[in-house]
Amino acid sequence: QVQLVESGGGSVYAGGSLRLSCASSGTTSKHRYMGWFRQAPGKDRRGVASIRTGDDVTWISYELQGRFDISLDNTKNTLYLQMNNLKPEDTGIYYCAAGPGLGHSTLDPRQYTYWGQGTQVTVSR
Repeated sequence: QVQLVESGGGSVYAGGSLRLSCASSGTTSKHRYMGWFRQAPGKDRRGVASIRTGDDVTWISYELQGRFDISLDNTKNTLYLQMNNLKPEDTGIYYCAAGPGLGHSTLDPRQYTYWGQGTQVTVSR
């Protein structure tokens, strides 16, 4: 059973930065795709960024391009999300996900099989 454990969340002021980490209990390269999602209170879980592990091709949600970046260190079996110039609307629980690819968009939660428990990010004005 694959376990994904997120860390790095916290509370910051607008304009600040955070880097989230997702440690996998298994080899990250065994998953074709890994991604980050977030869920704000009362809203659906939405894709933030994803990466294809075999060649490091990345996808970033359009409205987050220029502020967020995803990266993968296969030697550490760890996925990262660098978040810069954070805004209050970035507040939510951030989840890490992994999977073989199930025929959906890489930013669609249905693409993924394994999920972490999430880490809270709170951005204040």
